Amino acid sequence: MKALISTATKKTERVFLVGLEFKTRTAWEVQDSLDELNQLAATAGGEVIGTGTQKLEAPVSATFIGTGKADEFASRCRSENVDTVIFDDELSPAQSRNLERVFDCKVLDRTSLILDIFAQRARTREGKLQIELAQLQHLLPRLTRFWGHLSRQKGGIGMRGDGETQLETDRRRVQDRISKIAGELEIVRRQRATQRHGRQRNLWPLASIVGYTNAGKSTLFNALTGAEVLAEDKLFATLDPTTRRLRLPTNQNVLISDTVGFIRKLPHRLVEAFKATLEEVVQAELLLHVVDLSHEQADEQIAAVNTVLDELGAAGKPTLMVFNKTDRFENGELLKKYLDRFPNGVGVSAKTGDGFPALLAELGTSLRPVREFVELTVPHHATAVIARLHEVAQVVERDYEGDQARFKARIPPYLHAEFASYIVAESVGNGEQQVSG
Repeated sequence: MKALISTATKKTERVFLVGLEFKTRTAWEVQDSLDELNQLAATAGGEVIGTGTQKLEAPVSATFIGTGKADEFASRCRSENVDTVIFDDELSPAQSRNLERVFDCKVLDRTSLILDIFAQRARTREGKLQIELAQLQHLLPRLTRFWGHLSRQKGGIGMRGDGETQLETDRRRVQDRISKIAGELEIVRRQRATQRHGRQRNLWPLASIVGYTNAGKSTLFNALTGAEVLAEDKLFATLDPTTRRLRLPTNQNVLISDTVGFIRKLPHRLVEAFKATLEEVVQAELLLHVVDLSHEQADEQIAAVNTVLDELGAAGKPTLMVFNKTDRFENGELLKKYLDRFPNGVGVSAKTGDGFPALLAELGTSLRPVREFVELTVPHHATAVIARLHEVAQVVERDYEGDQARFKARIPPYLHAEFASYIVAESVGNGEQQVSG
């Protein structure tokens, strides 16, 4: 799949941005989102020539913005020799087709732009597969757009044949490729599950770094682990996940995983496509939520990350808030305000290392104890419980004889309540067992 905005050519694409202000948005929120879209366009290799906004009660079904405003923006784009118009929201296939007729140039939406950046950033085969899957899923309902020359003819008698057949052929090819990629990513998921079981045998807990894009996650990851993950002042500098071992001052080994940054309006299909990678987030015992303390929209970025975590099924997971870039402030009042809201949070500078002792101490506290050793009895018919136990715990012994299945396993403490009704004994001190009441 070719990138929509290519940085391989010398010519820089001239870009015009469009945002819509309707009931649920203020003018300030629209402008802030457009500023972020400007960064995304620059990351993709475009030069933003101008922006335009319109206030409406709701998007127009045919053209998203009003037809008069679309004509006005189109005139500006022609006079400025604009190559690409990018809308700050996702457009329907029909809206994209109609707008390209009005602007007479390439029209993209926020989703297409993010997909293009991801396509440029992917380095591993897994990352490239995930991006291709998301791109194809985005393309499939839009295929008729690329056969628009047929719709401009009268159709009917004499027009049923090669064109329609070719469109259906293209659809079938795309669907076949989607199925093939989904199968390959399922293999990746199984491989990751095997890797996780290996980690569980070592009893090394996993902490995943999450946060808004460009919050400094990779810089923190590199500083903690000595890794050399790409860390740039660009959106989505890191795409492919990396995991490294970290030995805490308490001599406890933990695994730290760096993940792709989140963003507002992150397309659902991207979250779905990246589930193979983001399983590291779901399976982690602890999340390190890195926040750019210097950003004016830090609260909104925290909320955006929490929205994606909820979509992944990781909401409520133990989280350590890490407020980064404290080196940009001489006055500690801002940090104090956030630490009052998040008492277990820490302030750090990933750039200078300031605050790392407190971060490492909090990591040790949050990840201890790593596992509880428990004995469980589960009715044979409770297959979902047995499957869940094997998914999240280290099963040491199993016995399926008798009226109930019996297991000895090590489980993360935060999952204790989930299995509490099946636990008959749990560890006290050095493995001594006591019978649960």
